[in-house]
Amino acid sequence: MAMDGGPLSNMQTRDVEALLHPYTNAVAHRRVGPHVIERGEGVHVYDEHGNRFIEGMAGLWCAGLGFGDAELIEAAREQLGRLPYYHLFGGRSFEPAVELAEKLKDLAPAPMSKVFYQSSGSEANESQIKMAWYYNNARGKTVKKKIVSRQKGYHGVSIFSASLTGLPYNHKDFDLPVSDRVKHVGCPHHWRFAEPGESERDFAARLAAELDAFIEAEGPDTVAAFIAEPVMGAGGVIVPPEGYFEAVMPVLEKHDVLMIDDEVICGFGRTGNWFGATTLGMRPTSISVAKQLTGAYVPLSAVMINGEMAEAIEANSGKIGVFGHGFTYGGHPLGCAVAVKTLEIYERRDIVGQVRAKTPLFQELLRSFADHPLVGEARGIGLMGALELSPDKKTAAAFAEPGKVGPKLAQELLARGVILRAIGDSVAACPPMIITEDEIREMFAPMEEALDATLAWAKAEGRMG
Repeated sequence: MAMDGGPLSNMQTRDVEALLHPYTNAVAHRRVGPHVIERGEGVHVYDEHGNRFIEGMAGLWCAGLGFGDAELIEAAREQLGRLPYYHLFGGRSFEPAVELAEKLKDLAPAPMSKVFYQSSGSEANESQIKMAWYYNNARGKTVKKKIVSRQKGYHGVSIFSASLTGLPYNHKDFDLPVSDRVKHVGCPHHWRFAEPGESERDFAARLAAELDAFIEAEGPDTVAAFIAEPVMGAGGVIVPPEGYFEAVMPVLEKHDVLMIDDEVICGFGRTGNWFGATTLGMRPTSISVAKQLTGAYVPLSAVMINGEMAEAIEANSGKIGVFGHGFTYGGHPLGCAVAVKTLEIYERRDIVGQVRAKTPLFQELLRSFADHPLVGEARGIGLMGALELSPDKKTAAAFAEPGKVGPKLAQELLARGVILRAIGDSVAACPPMIITEDEIREMFAPMEEALDATLAWAKAEGRMG
């Protein structure tokens, strides 16, 4: 780990112990306090002691342009001086909100008609569900309300979005899922859940057939929407098997089920296209975006809906007298102005092209650790990926006590100047899209040593079976 190019001097072992996954280190945080990050520059961040780290997760999948981008800072400053706040209620608007909506529709991977603004991905997905229900009520399909999500999918942590999320730690002791309108189907993780000898395409076909049977059993007249990330982020960077959405889309269309595309992590270049839907072959009815929409410099999210949904919602609102949904800070001028500048930068600097150019090295280095005895699978797409750790890669076995070995690897990497994220016993990488090839090498350079140290620890702790 470097301190402005010099040796590590202030990070103590007890400090490192506190920097595990937030769902596993509450006791450690109480004991030693948080790791305080003071500033950022490019793909690096610096803590309060001056220790430098390569931020291999772009914060939380979101700082696509890295830290300290002068153009984004200036765009924020200019907007604050012009119109620091206004709202979009009662027919009012302002130029950044209008400009951003038009730009989002131009970029969308499928024809979209209207844009609704929020402040977070959780709020965006809450809005998605409310609009799906409203839309079906407007069509007279008043029992078509169930939302199908997937195990290991992540769609937020507000009450309903957390119910959509298919991760146990987002449910336990929160009394979630909150509604029997939420249903979860199988996770499209080939390495973990495929039958012996089952190809990716066969696995995808089986999952689509299971989805079809599930909708039939629930009653197609009761199922409103299917929500999915193109690549599951917080579930462990799970890339769907070949042909997955190609097989799923006809099932949804057959049963008149909306396809909600959660692009909160995958949107704006991360997978090598503007949207993950393009990369993975989705045909969305509506789209949620956030995170890299503003380069993470200002909170902002948006929902895009297609023309059919927009027309039905507008007509129904005319009957009721108002569309009773919106947020005080939805479409905040600061967020919209920074988002407009962010999208301009993505285009002008050809960030999508940069991601495509750097993907081969990123994926090559990531997958170079696949043969390590602790690594069960190395997987990824674009500039995102993960190493899943296993005591027995031949059987895809999980550790007897899950969620301990992954955080240990993240701890070992942190001690060597790299911030990645433990997701259970997977460790994810999702660096700023501006990362250079030399910085990609810097990020992966300590991995072998960190894996060796983690393996030795796991053996000593009796965790290898």
